[in-house]
Amino acid sequence: MAETKNYDVVVIGAGPGGMTAAMYASRANLSVVMLDRGIYGGNLNNTASIENYTGFKSVQGPELAKQMYDGATQFGAEYAYGTVTKLVDKGTTKEITTDMGETFVAKAVVIATGSTQRHLDVPGEEEFSGKGVSYCAVCDGAFFKGRDLVVVGGGDSAVEEGMYLTQLAAKVTVLVRGDHLRAQPLLQDEARKNDKMEFVFNTSVTDIVGDQVKVTGVKTHNNVTGKDGELAADGIFIYVGSLPMTAAFKDLGILDDQGWVKTDTQMKTSVPGIFAIGDVRETPLRQIATAVGDGAIAGQQVYQYINAMK
Repeated sequence: MAETKNYDVVVIGAGPGGMTAAMYASRANLSVVMLDRGIYGGNLNNTASIENYTGFKSVQGPELAKQMYDGATQFGAEYAYGTVTKLVDKGTTKEITTDMGETFVAKAVVIATGSTQRHLDVPGEEEFSGKGVSYCAVCDGAFFKGRDLVVVGGGDSAVEEGMYLTQLAAKVTVLVRGDHLRAQPLLQDEARKNDKMEFVFNTSVTDIVGDQVKVTGVKTHNNVTGKDGELAADGIFIYVGSLPMTAAFKDLGILDDQGWVKTDTQMKTSVPGIFAIGDVRETPLRQIATAVGDGAIAGQQVYQYINAMK
C-alpha cells in the first residue's frame, strides 16, 4: 500500500502561479509540496520569448521557469511528479490522490492546474495530430523549416506563435474566424509588418486534409460569402482558446458551467481550505503576471487559514 504523505499545503500545479504560492507559503514556515504532471514551469516551457513580464525586457520561457522554481524551493517547498486524479474535502484536511498511486493529506490546497489548448473538433484534426497538426509552435516549429504553414486563431497566442513560426517557415497564413484580430494592438502592429505573414478573415476551418503520412492542407468556409475553399499547407497550428484542467475537482461544487474554478478576491473557493489561482480560475485575464499575483495572495491566505486552525 502506498505511503500517505502529510503536508500543511499541497499546491496542485507548478506553473508561475503555483510556484509563487509555494514560495509564499513555505516562507511562512509551512510544509509545502507542488504536484505537477510535467516539468515545473508549465506553459512557460512552450514559450520562446516573453516580453510582457515586469522586470524583463525579454526572457526565454524555460529560463524564467527555472528562476521561478529556484525561488519557489529556496524556503523548503518540495516538488513531486504526478497527475492529481481526485481531491476530497474532509473538513480540516484534504486528501489528494495521483495517478502514481500516491496519497497526500494537507490542511489546505491551492489549485493551480492551468488550462489546455481548445481543439477545433473538425475532421482530420485528431488523425493528423503529430503529423502536421500542432498546438505548440516552440515545440514543433523546427520540423517545418522552409514550409508553408497555417495558424488558426486571432488572439494573442495565434499572433505571437505565428510570428515565431515566420523565423522558420517560408510563409504563415493566419485564418481568423471573425473580421478582426483580438490580439493586443502592439502584437498586431508587429505582425502586420512581417512580410511572411498573411491574414485571412471571416474564415473557418472545416476539415484538415492529408495523405497517408502527413497534413497537406485545410478546407475552409468563408463566413460572409458562404464560399468554400482549400488551402495547401505543410503544418497547421491551432490557437482557438483554452479549456480548464479541472476534471479532478468536478465533485467539489467549485466550478462554473464552463469548468473554471470560482473564487473570491482572496482566491478562496466555496470550500474552506481550498484555493484556486491563475489560468484555472474564472478571471478576465490569463497571463503570467496575473497568475503570479494570484499565487502571492493565495500563499498568504493559506498561511492565515492554517494559523486560524491552531
